[in-house]
Amino acid sequence: MGLVSDHQPGESGEPTVPDDVWERFARDSERDIRDSAPKEPSARARMVTERLRLQDEREAERSARRSVRRSARKEPRPAARPEGWRTGPAWSEMDRRAARRRRLWALFGVPLAVAVAVVAMKPSLLPGDLLGGSGASASAGPELPAETAAPTAPPSSQASRTPTRTRPFAGSPAERWADGAAAIVVPKATPVGALTKGQVATALRQTRNLLVGANLDPATLRGERPAEAIAVLDPRQPHMIDDVDRMLRSPDEKHDPVTLFSRFDPDEARLVGHVVKTRGRITFKAGKDGSVAIHADYTFVYPLSPAEGDTDEVARTIVRRVLDVAFLDPRKFRVTPGKVTIRQYDQDIGNSACEVYDGFLHPQFGSTAPTGAPPTGPTTDPYDRSRDLPDSPGEGCGTVSRT
Repeated sequence: MGLVSDHQPGESGEPTVPDDVWERFARDSERDIRDSAPKEPSARARMVTERLRLQDEREAERSARRSVRRSARKEPRPAARPEGWRTGPAWSEMDRRAARRRRLWALFGVPLAVAVAVVAMKPSLLPGDLLGGSGASASAGPELPAETAAPTAPPSSQASRTPTRTRPFAGSPAERWADGAAAIVVPKATPVGALTKGQVATALRQTRNLLVGANLDPATLRGERPAEAIAVLDPRQPHMIDDVDRMLRSPDEKHDPVTLFSRFDPDEARLVGHVVKTRGRITFKAGKDGSVAIHADYTFVYPLSPAEGDTDEVARTIVRRVLDVAFLDPRKFRVTPGKVTIRQYDQDIGNSACEVYDGFLHPQFGSTAPTGAPPTGPTTDPYDRSRDLPDSPGEGCGTVSRT
């Protein structure tokens, strides 16, 4: 068995750990102390840290300025964004901005686009004369309703304005009239005598076609043969077609086609735009022998410019036509079904050369020498539809008080 000594270690004062162990312990302790000691950061690390700090400060300053501006505009403060110096606007904020832009477009953009389209189609809706007329008064006003009875007085005077290519009816009562064929409205047909409602409707429609073909058809206005108007006339009416052909072939004082048709010499004048202002009415009643008698009274206003030269000058020629036609019962008379018979026609022409019988109307332009003989008749208002036309042209060619 082993013996247990009563002697305790260290009591003799001598170390009990070998020297090599103490040396290893000393080296390890020194290394651990050196590795755990604080180290000064490198220059690159210091630069990166400083840049990040400055970016955070600038972002904080921008956020503060935006907050001040929003407060000044009394805008709601946006929702707090997530932490992080590289964080962009939240999706909810972007959705709110997009919705706000859509609302603004619905409130302002769509009505503005509609207004631009309407003005583009009808520039006369613009206030004043933004398109180049002279003067600064307001536009003529809304379009007049259709004429249903004879006027009792001439239209009121308009502000003095010079017609232009963009507003050829400026300063004229016709500026509020309807455009072209749209103004020729036929009344509702009813049976008349032995004629049915359908036959009366045909008579009214053919009367309208006659007015359009004689006064509004582009070919007629260019001085060509008014084929559309002639096609409405009954070829069985004695001398009618022959007289028309005679007028067109060799016009003279007694055979002048302008008594029936509005024609301009294309080498002298051209229509400005595509609109002829028109106003009047059609009525009908029972005629002789069971026919329907149709009365048409219309005024046409033609804006024209010289055919030659680069000029903005515009002159207006005003033509009033009063026409009486009959639609006869083909069972009683030798007539062509669907055609009309002219009983009487009369006209009053304003601002056209006097005593020129070449088959054309001649507007009087201020930049050219007057055409024809000096006027000898009275001064009349070509827009006065309340007056009756004279029974005969014996009063001579007069002057007009306005155009």
